Amino acid sequence: MPVIATLQQDYPEWHLGRTEFSLWYLEIHAPALLAYLSQLRQQFADILLQPNTRQFHITLYICGFWNAQHSASDNFSVQQLQEHQHQLQQLKLQKFRLKTSHINSFESALFVEIEDPDQVLTQIRQALNLCSNEIAPLDYCPHITLGLYGHQLNSNEVLARVAEVPKQSFEFEVDALTFGTYHAQQLQAELMAQHYFHLGSL
Repeated sequence: MPVIATLQQDYPEWHLGRTEFSLWYLEIHAPALLAYLSQLRQQFADILLQPNTRQFHITLYICGFWNAQHSASDNFSVQQLQEHQHQLQQLKLQKFRLKTSHINSFESALFVEIEDPDQVLTQIRQALNLCSNEIAPLDYCPHITLGLYGHQLNSNEVLARVAEVPKQSFEFEVDALTFGTYHAQQLQAELMAQHYFHLGSL
């Protein structure tokens, strides 16, 4: 089965002229993990869409087009963000730890799996879902994307290359959730943090 290549183009039928798309995500700050992810991104650069410079992160919840003037069902408002923040406050979240696992492949992207043994990410997503509907929800698989595929190739080739990479695992602490946006009319645009929700100490 072939992987799906992402085309280097604008997607006006999606953004409808709107500029900022929003999401909740986790920033990655652990130096050793960042070095490992950068090494993997370079190792697979020949099959990944370039330029490939978006920050490594873990997507938590896809919110929609931020505070857009154009009326559409996939917009996300300031009021909805405030409702999200209220729901998060109710959770009384403490700092927690996550762990990286295997390198794996979606149809359109190469990624590193994330282990969430205490299901904290699931709790967060359930809380956010109480006051908004996630955009294009899929079965949630916490991960760090290494890159989108730049051209079509057989998924077995990808998995064979992945199997040759020595497995490494990294544990890291999460002390804040980030609400941010990216420029919807630019493929793989940089994530821009708008609000931080800081977690309590253990």
